[in-house]
Amino acid sequence: MTSTRNPGRVAGLWYLLLVILGPLRLMYIPNKLFVDGNPAATASNVAAHEWLFRFGIAADLGGAVVLIFLTLAFYRLFSGVDKDLAVMVVIFGGVMPSLLYFVGVVDDLATLTFVRGADFLSAFDKPQRDALAMLFLRLYAQGIVINEIFWGLWLFPFGVLVMRSRSAWSWRRAASSICVAAVSARSEPRACERCAEFS
Repeated sequence: MTSTRNPGRVAGLWYLLLVILGPLRLMYIPNKLFVDGNPAATASNVAAHEWLFRFGIAADLGGAVVLIFLTLAFYRLFSGVDKDLAVMVVIFGGVMPSLLYFVGVVDDLATLTFVRGADFLSAFDKPQRDALAMLFLRLYAQGIVINEIFWGLWLFPFGVLVMRSRSAWSWRRAASSICVAAVSARSEPRACERCAEFS
């Protein structure tokens, strides 16, 4: 089996790409652009760094697609162990979070529309548009909080699959760590502190 056809390596490559894309919109952009409790400053920052905000939108879309391919790679890797659990990994780890990412992109696009002040928004003055932009940023943050449920939930079937696989003992220790991470993710539902400030 060549390294490009090894399902474990394919999953690892998808995971690496996800780790590169994920922190951009979840950590870097909120820390750089968002001012807690100040819609006018946040709107000004988003307007001044529109390219960065748009890049975050693209990273969210890319991350959602990568997440689906990652869980499909895990399905390929573990479907021989337990097909039902592998399907749960795809649903809870790929489909549901990706769907919420796509919905979150709509919130970001609405934020950008209010910040740019399109002609059809002339009925709203600037403070109203800034407040509406902040509303959509908070909706995005609420979507992330909901997504955190799935970030932890998919790790349970994944951990069980790793423990049931016929891999080396080190994989069994890794599976125990995955299950502990799943419990941690559920017991601390605000993994992205900066996004949580807006919720």
